[in-house]
Amino acid sequence: MVLIVTTTLALDAPHRTPPPLHRSVFTLTEVRWATAATALFLAGLTVKLAGGPAWSWWALLLGCYLAGGWEPALAGFQALRERTLDVDLLMIVAAIGAAAIGQVVDGGLLIVIFATSGALEAVLTQRTADSVRGLLDLAPQRATLLEDGREREVDAVALRIGDEILVRPGERIGGDGVVVTGRSEADQASITGESLPMPKEPGSEVFAGSLNGTGALRVRITRAARDTVVARIVAMVEEASATKAKTQLFIEKVEQRYSFGVVAVTLALFAVPLLFGAALEPTLLRAMTFMIVASPCALVLATMPPLLAAIANAGKRGVLVKSAVAVEQLGTVDAVAFDKTGTLTEGTPHVVGITTDEKEDEVLALAAAAEQFSEHPIGRAIVEAARQRDLVVPSATGFRATPGIGVTARVGHRTVSVHRADSSPNDNTTVVVTADHRQIGVIELADRLRPSSGQAVRDLAVLTGRNPVLLTGDNHLAAQRVANAVGIIDVRAELLPQDKVRAVGEIGGRVLFVGDGVNDAPALATAHSGIAMGRKGSALTVDTADAVVVGDDLAVVPALVALARRARRVVIANLAIAGTFIVALSAWDLFGTLPLPLGVAGHEGSTVLVALNGMRLLSKRAWRS
Repeated sequence: MVLIVTTTLALDAPHRTPPPLHRSVFTLTEVRWATAATALFLAGLTVKLAGGPAWSWWALLLGCYLAGGWEPALAGFQALRERTLDVDLLMIVAAIGAAAIGQVVDGGLLIVIFATSGALEAVLTQRTADSVRGLLDLAPQRATLLEDGREREVDAVALRIGDEILVRPGERIGGDGVVVTGRSEADQASITGESLPMPKEPGSEVFAGSLNGTGALRVRITRAARDTVVARIVAMVEEASATKAKTQLFIEKVEQRYSFGVVAVTLALFAVPLLFGAALEPTLLRAMTFMIVASPCALVLATMPPLLAAIANAGKRGVLVKSAVAVEQLGTVDAVAFDKTGTLTEGTPHVVGITTDEKEDEVLALAAAAEQFSEHPIGRAIVEAARQRDLVVPSATGFRATPGIGVTARVGHRTVSVHRADSSPNDNTTVVVTADHRQIGVIELADRLRPSSGQAVRDLAVLTGRNPVLLTGDNHLAAQRVANAVGIIDVRAELLPQDKVRAVGEIGGRVLFVGDGVNDAPALATAHSGIAMGRKGSALTVDTADAVVVGDDLAVVPALVALARRARRVVIANLAIAGTFIVALSAWDLFGTLPLPLGVAGHEGSTVLVALNGMRLLSKRAWRS
């Protein structure tokens, strides 16, 4: 089964209400029918094992056939009209054949496996499409247009190059442009990857979707709505997702030829002997026996249980892997690229040093007092640092924030201000603390590395044989400082989303990209495999990635890659086992007389064997973090 995602977004269409994101999975017909099929199968199996009348569990299992089989059967017949044959139809025929010779439970299990697989693909399709559409919510639907000295609310998509808009404090900026008047700060981490809000003044560039701070800005639009950075991200994610969605499991790549082969041989086993006068019943029995022993139950279970077991094992360790295909792809990666802000680092500023001729705690307490009413990340970091030192933060009055500069407040009998320094020798963020207009100290802040970043980088270098690469939208100095701390040599900084996509292609090989922001989504979609940091990751990033690290612990990334490689080895071993059984039993039936009970036993035995082998990946030993 192939998952293909196509989403059409009219960026220049009239304003409309956006679709609800992440609708209930039960709105999907595939999920409802798969749930019904599973429930009927379990009910029928329970009644049979409990010794209930045959008619009752037969009725329940036939209900399972109908609930889970009608959609793939319909799709299979439609494919036949287009002169193609897929494994879904083969499974339906095999299930009916199993029921025809009394093996209705085996056929029901086959129906449940394929119905559940189809439901999972439908859910993934819905979530991906909804998330791509939801990205447009980053850019506001409306904007305040300044025209002939008056303000007018307009659709953001209707803005033209040269228009001027008013962006009030706390609003999202409605389009890409340049600041004409006003001072503020804009949180554009989701677009550029910078960890702190950036000062904005006349001449500064701003991006649609970034969040304005406490000052009002007058912005001249420099790009049409369809050409904004956010719109280009949407287009890149759509294009990459549509291409990547064509990826299939290894077993699915051979389904066409295998399906045609099994059907052709089955028909030949039935038709040819009849042409030469053979009896109908033994000929039909032989053909059905071949259909059973040659059906790819064992091949499907050779592939799915190891991959599903790996998914379950990873889930226990705080990693959501979205599909069997994702596990298979993770097991083949040979290069790794990391985003910086929010991935290798925590993505929020922390106080890392205080320079003063007075007592550090007194300077920090005064700064925290002035900042305690501020919503700025720097202010929150200073207040948090004071709390971590168990300092008593004095009360303050007369709080005043100056956009792009800092804050001032009355603390006791002194006027305390905290404002950004003009520069910092080591590229950290520094703020100056003054009391009654006299400098009393300088506080240095920086984004902090995740504790597990260095070890994760080293472990992945060992697994892949290549040192990971750092791809970030932040500046070169900040990027190099993080790279030096974790042992990364190849550093590429100041990258826009399209630059990250290009860099992933330049790395070469099967690249695993690890990121968290909206600006990482195109790279996640383009890379051979993508992992998102889930705690702070955007909705689009989380849904675009193949796997999500829920607890933001990077140590699980190399463990996940190692687990996926083990799963791949188990799949290869299982395929060899299943293939050997199928070849041996099929040859026996073709060139000899294979008793039906022995054929069913061999078929079921191989199925159970490969399933149990795959279940080994559920153990704690399979996960080595």
